[in-house]
Amino acid sequence: MSIPPSTADQDDFAEIALPGVIGSGQAMREVYRNTRQVARSRASVLLLGETGTGKEVIAHAIHEFSSRNDRPFVRVNCGALSENLLESELFGHVRGAFTGAIDHRTGRFEAAHKGTIFLDEINSTTLHLQVKLLRVLQEREFERVGDTKTVQVDTRVIAASNRDLLELAAEGTFREDLYYRLNVVPIYLPPLRDRVEDIPQLVAHFLDLYNEQNDRYVAHIDPKAMEAMQQYSWPGNVRELQNYVERAVVMALGDELTLDLLPSVVTSGRQPRALGRRAMDIESLTEELVHTGLNGVSDTENDLHSRIVDRVEREVISQVMRTCDHVQIKAAARLGINRNTLHKKLKQYGLDGEG
Repeated sequence: MSIPPSTADQDDFAEIALPGVIGSGQAMREVYRNTRQVARSRASVLLLGETGTGKEVIAHAIHEFSSRNDRPFVRVNCGALSENLLESELFGHVRGAFTGAIDHRTGRFEAAHKGTIFLDEINSTTLHLQVKLLRVLQEREFERVGDTKTVQVDTRVIAASNRDLLELAAEGTFREDLYYRLNVVPIYLPPLRDRVEDIPQLVAHFLDLYNEQNDRYVAHIDPKAMEAMQQYSWPGNVRELQNYVERAVVMALGDELTLDLLPSVVTSGRQPRALGRRAMDIESLTEELVHTGLNGVSDTENDLHSRIVDRVEREVISQVMRTCDHVQIKAAARLGINRNTLHKKLKQYGLDGEG
């Protein structure tokens, strides 16, 4: 039986909740508190989290709760443009700067003067562009492409990444000094699988949205459908859930979101292939260790237990790192440990050199 939230708890949530952001669980409450706290400052913010966790929504909320909310909020997807196009997009260019530059163009940093610029997928930028971004952050100035005149700007920078920028810095693809300039205040957005208590609210919100858009009335949710949604791992996060609810509204014949309206990947009850294989491998590994006595080595019961635990833990960490594309911040979140602990265990088990 679930315990209803206390009046004090409800009052606390009402005080920190962000307009337009859905979710009242503990993980999101921490995001709300951090968002409101940092919004009042001038500090740069780095939003971290998997694709589809709502980084742009939080960036916009930071802008709306800041003293710059009457000035522009400008978004740039750094992963959607080539280096040359992105440089022109960010900093502008003068006529004749390159083939096709038939007129002067104002860049996004100038357009966001006195306001906020949101640099999504900043991990996609090249080292050349990172030098110019570092200068804007430090000196608040730059030159347009093909120009020698220096432009001064007062623009707050919010950046987002779905990759661990420190790992990219270690690989030589991201400047460490830029990382520290961006990472003044980091905010981590949890994946949907770590906030399943918010799924009913999200589903209800998307039902309202798509009922209105499609002139439908899917007002009820089959408990079996809700159970399936809360057990699914949601690799695409909130964006994936939103798509499936929209599909259900469009395809429903009645007024209820039923199990058959969800895709088989949600309703099958099976874990994603990588997780299922991991569970099978760990079970096999444990059985092998117990029955072989670790290749014939004579061990005490405690020593054998310790070795089994170490071998299993190593296998779990190794496979989670692979499924997370070796992004330590993502793997640590999935394992339920902090990044420093994960880093130590990677060294302990000789996994820090795995690529």
